[in-house]
Amino acid sequence: MSHDHNHAHGHTGAGTTLLWAMLLTLIFAAIEAGVGLWAGSLALVADAGHMVNDAAALALAAGAAWLARRPTSLRHSYGLGRAEFIAALINSLGLLILVAWLTVSAVERLQQPQAVQGEAVSITAAIGLAINLLVAWLLSRGEKNLNTRAALLHVMGDLLGSVAALLSGLVIAFTGWTPIDPLLTFAIGALILVSSLRLLREALHGLMEGAPFEIDPEAVGRTLAGVPGVASVHDLHIWAVKADEPLLSAHLVVEDIGRWEGVLETGHRLLAERFDIRHATLQPEPLTRTVHWLTPSTHDHDYDHDHDHDHD
Repeated sequence: MSHDHNHAHGHTGAGTTLLWAMLLTLIFAAIEAGVGLWAGSLALVADAGHMVNDAAALALAAGAAWLARRPTSLRHSYGLGRAEFIAALINSLGLLILVAWLTVSAVERLQQPQAVQGEAVSITAAIGLAINLLVAWLLSRGEKNLNTRAALLHVMGDLLGSVAALLSGLVIAFTGWTPIDPLLTFAIGALILVSSLRLLREALHGLMEGAPFEIDPEAVGRTLAGVPGVASVHDLHIWAVKADEPLLSAHLVVEDIGRWEGVLETGHRLLAERFDIRHATLQPEPLTRTVHWLTPSTHDHDYDHDHDHDHD
């Protein structure tokens, strides 16, 4: 077998950014919770609760970033990059729990309206909006992967929560209509729900070693089958240890085993250029051993050279 080991480790900066974002979020969450309880605003308390959830998510993301940059070992030959999928899974479940809590609280507030200090809510929410914008800016400038996207998703949801709390405070201050508070809480909960379900799907897909959504396995198989000297491809597997690091293994049936070095070089080059797959294990097999592999089974897809040219 031949391996291509080109890894990019940019998690150090990501971890530092996540820690700063966590500290900013946690400090203001405490302030916002205190004001929300004093002013009687569910939207503000909900936003504070969301920010605490954000702080936990950011801490989890920072821990995952630290684990992901740990060196490989004999026991963990691929490293600990999968911690990012686990962090994203926990974060998405935390968001779903938050949505459930917001929904129940909003229903209770509609049934039992309470007085709300609109001015205090508006001022605090405006400051919270500025903090969330700063945190979102920090995260958007850092490394882009599933882990930081999950953290950014939490912060964007909280940013919307701050907007809702601000609107709620302004409406109550000028009109005295308190139902706006739980109604806006419903709206923010719906937005968070959609995003968290999408994140949950991606995290579970990664943990189940599914092929990354941005890579078409059929196209990869046809590309490898189209390499000059390759008769067919089978046992093609694509997965990811980390969200931004796809891996591949495949068996290439070659017409002339003596030309394998050239076939290997071309295969690695095409995988890197067309699919950004830079860690691939390609195994050569002589053409004389391939009779029963040319019939696809229910567990594997085979790609032969002629089939590939039909698609070009």
